[in-house]
Amino acid sequence: EKSFSKRINDRFIRVGFLAGFRIALLQLRVGPSKEENISNALTKIRSAAKDNGARVVALPECFNCPYGTQYFAKYAEEVPTGETCRSLSDVAKELGIYLIGGTIPEKTADGSGKIYNTCTVWSPEGSLMATYRKIHLFDINIPGGITFRESDVLSGGEKLAIIPVDNAKIGIGICYDMRFDELARLYRNKGCDMLIYPGAFNMKTGPLHWELLARGRATDTQSYVATISPARDASAGYIAWGHSMVVDPWAQVVASAKEGEEMVLADVELQKVDEVRAQIPIFSQRRTDLYDTKDLKN
Repeated sequence: EKSFSKRINDRFIRVGFLAGFRIALLQLRVGPSKEENISNALTKIRSAAKDNGARVVALPECFNCPYGTQYFAKYAEEVPTGETCRSLSDVAKELGIYLIGGTIPEKTADGSGKIYNTCTVWSPEGSLMATYRKIHLFDINIPGGITFRESDVLSGGEKLAIIPVDNAKIGIGICYDMRFDELARLYRNKGCDMLIYPGAFNMKTGPLHWELLARGRATDTQSYVATISPARDASAGYIAWGHSMVVDPWAQVVASAKEGEEMVLADVELQKVDEVRAQIPIFSQRRTDLYDTKDLKN
């Protein structure tokens, strides 16, 4: 069966066998051993593809190390030559999948000493398709809640990352990036059908904003949105909220996890993206004579 398109309200509606894909979000347990974290991720990736038919598999933020400024330098490795990247490349090729490699602390080979919170994306051939460095660093101070400053250790990225997956486009953000609707708008301007955010919201911001922001970005862009958290570990210094989820272009949560280690599966239907955008055509109705969101770097 081949995919084909039909025009409705001046929009191409994608239908057919290739008009979508199955995605698996892996809400992984993360501990102090990088080797064990990578091994656990590989086991779950194989299960997602072999046992559940996932074409796209996405990992959480900091899946190979604990989340915390005190850990980033110790666990950092170069991209794409580090052990984590080599493992992700090999398993993507082995399984023939698109692999959104969560995030890892990245150290550069240029001698600058900079460390980034970086998402790597791997093709079904095992090649590095894109590298996205977290643009908005998590610097917050909530009295009685949480204080955290990623900028004490990390540098911010400056480039978007758009991934072609079959006949779709996916934009990548990381955690705190989800709060910035301008970034999501740039991806929408560039034709993205889905936004994927590996993230690790905490026990203060998670209950309030994790689902709200995922559904908000889906509403803004009329796109699918996926958010992937580490599993919750109550003994960790930074406790992740969990609740990884897939939200559709109507801003409905179509699949979600609880707090433990879990796999979230969802079928992304590109026809639904086109239908929502045709029925509520906010993109063409924007008053760009009065306001606009522009990409100044990419």
